[in-house]
Amino acid sequence: MTEVERLAAFVVQTTFDDLSPGARHELKIRVLDSLGCAIGALKAPPIAILKEQITEFGGHPLATMIGGVKTAPDRAAFYNAALVRYLDYNDSFLAPGETCHPSDSLGAVLAACEYQGDSGADLLTALAVAYQVQCRLSEVAPVRARGFDHTTQGAYAVAAGVARALRLDQDRTANAIAIAGTAYNALRVTRTGRLSHWKGLASPNSVYGATQAAFLARQGITGPLEVFEGNKGFKEAIAGPFSIEWEHEGLEIVQRTILKRYNAEIHSQSALEGILELRQTHHIQAEDIQRIDLETFDVAYNIIGGGEEGDKHLVHTKEEADHSLPYLLAVALLDGEVGPAQFRPERIVREDVQALLPLVTVRPDPELSRRFPLEMPCRLTIQLTDGRVARREQSDYEGFFTRPMRWEVAAAKFERLAAPYADQGTGQAVIEAVATLDTIAVHDLTTILGSLEGYEEHT
Repeated sequence: MTEVERLAAFVVQTTFDDLSPGARHELKIRVLDSLGCAIGALKAPPIAILKEQITEFGGHPLATMIGGVKTAPDRAAFYNAALVRYLDYNDSFLAPGETCHPSDSLGAVLAACEYQGDSGADLLTALAVAYQVQCRLSEVAPVRARGFDHTTQGAYAVAAGVARALRLDQDRTANAIAIAGTAYNALRVTRTGRLSHWKGLASPNSVYGATQAAFLARQGITGPLEVFEGNKGFKEAIAGPFSIEWEHEGLEIVQRTILKRYNAEIHSQSALEGILELRQTHHIQAEDIQRIDLETFDVAYNIIGGGEEGDKHLVHTKEEADHSLPYLLAVALLDGEVGPAQFRPERIVREDVQALLPLVTVRPDPELSRRFPLEMPCRLTIQLTDGRVARREQSDYEGFFTRPMRWEVAAAKFERLAAPYADQGTGQAVIEAVATLDTIAVHDLTTILGSLEGYEEHT
């Protein structure tokens, strides 16, 4: 068999019984977290544009758009994935050369399971497959340093998860993954320099295409089965040599993924927890700050600290702000929190934060870099105008896999994000449906999510 055929064999053989109780629990937390992110993004301008286009183009009402009507499964997958991704508040997986957001696949798996009439247990199994594929490929075949985006591995994962949800056989599953893997190799320029709306839509676009690839394979369309090892394939053209023995893989990697405590790029989380602790402990006011120094690991420095992906002191948009350590640290000190409100246009351009962020210096430290990704280490030093110096070192944060986020904390995050778009009864119905997801039908959950439409329009 080719490598994609061995991957397909792994996908079709998975069952809900392969998930440990711990993995099932963590998957439910990530479903709830992702749905909170999705509902919280319902009024985002790019989401409104996407919804308008889908409404204009139409589609058979086979799958539910969160807070909206039904449409074709691939379009519902695109829209719901965009909702999950837009706030940049969903989960992540850290590997030495790659960081990905495995919950990007939820929109696709949800649409496919609803179309298929699957159970919630089927959804959790298909989602676990997508998590396993994306995270393992990110570990052994990183592409960021070669100029490609993490959505590249996401295309393989989504196709695998959707194929599992649709119960495709091994041959059709292999073709689905081959089509998606060949077609959706995205450029990293999406996340460098002056950031655009595409930062939040690149992964949903891959989700859209990979979902369509699985449905095409379902109808009998074939793809290049040497997508990994073949001439001009993924290894030769992009990733370099690697191997995964799929016959020995499980579905447990979800327990190594991490959740965001703060609405900011994942590598900022420990620094934000640290600076908020310093703010509270030392009663720091913005006008008392002379400078802020952050030492961090090289990945954080290169992506959001002003390293290889561009200067981070020029911040004018939401996309630039949530990928700028100087802005994030400055706004955290000023507001005492980092949530969606800190990325409203009027907040970003306000004089107080624009004056404070130039006082932030970020530099990489080799010793901290060696500790990543098993830790998320950083050192903070705040020099005050009265001569005082406040210092703090972090190795992780609440939400990292060494300090997992509890269900109650995830539920509270969901409630904060969903409150503007779901009355208390509907919000609680979502929480209860996810908590019992392995005992209900996917249709039961999507019915609740679709009922948000009237409340959203009212608000």
